[in-house]
Amino acid sequence: MPGSTKLELRGAVYIDQMQPQFTATCAANSDGYFPVTGEAAFWLEVRPGIVINRLMDIALKNCDVTPGALITERHYGTLEVHGPDQGQVRQAGSLILQEMGAVVEDQLAPLILTDETIRKIDDHQAMLINRTRAGMLVLGDDTLYTLEVSPAVHVTLAANEAEKASPVRLVGLGADGAVGRLRLAGTDAEIDAAVSAVQRALAGVPGRKHGGGA
Repeated sequence: MPGSTKLELRGAVYIDQMQPQFTATCAANSDGYFPVTGEAAFWLEVRPGIVINRLMDIALKNCDVTPGALITERHYGTLEVHGPDQGQVRQAGSLILQEMGAVVEDQLAPLILTDETIRKIDDHQAMLINRTRAGMLVLGDDTLYTLEVSPAVHVTLAANEAEKASPVRLVGLGADGAVGRLRLAGTDAEIDAAVSAVQRALAGVPGRKHGGGA
């Protein structure tokens, strides 16, 4: 691997089939090429962040995938590639990890920082949330679920699996930076089903434990 900088794999997420709201939210908030429902995606979070340029280059030159995100934050870098062929997307992820000299088990396992359900949210709070929403509207008397997870990229899996399991509304999704944030709205039963799916998905992600903070 060129260069002498040691790379830290923070998160590597493969999504087999993007759900409609998840896809639309990613597309609406992306500076890259937007995905469409049903495509597969690979998300990566690394440190130092600037190396995502080289890692993206590897994927695009060797696989039939489309870039959706290339984000360099203060400490971390995030990239996403997607496409209709799951095999090509998986190959892109494999080549990126190979270039890093890493395997998926080297990533940090998801650390849930906040996991809360609020029943019958007040109308005024709903309006405040809607002013900064990244997706669908939250309405007064909805049940609201909020999640914060580190590394941030793992929130993409949580959001997509929640939508697979339940007809919730995806209100907010942030997949880069220090933490990933998710907001879901719906009925009590819809949110309960979504929360169970989120918890199952994150618990099943392999990786090393956080040590001395995320």
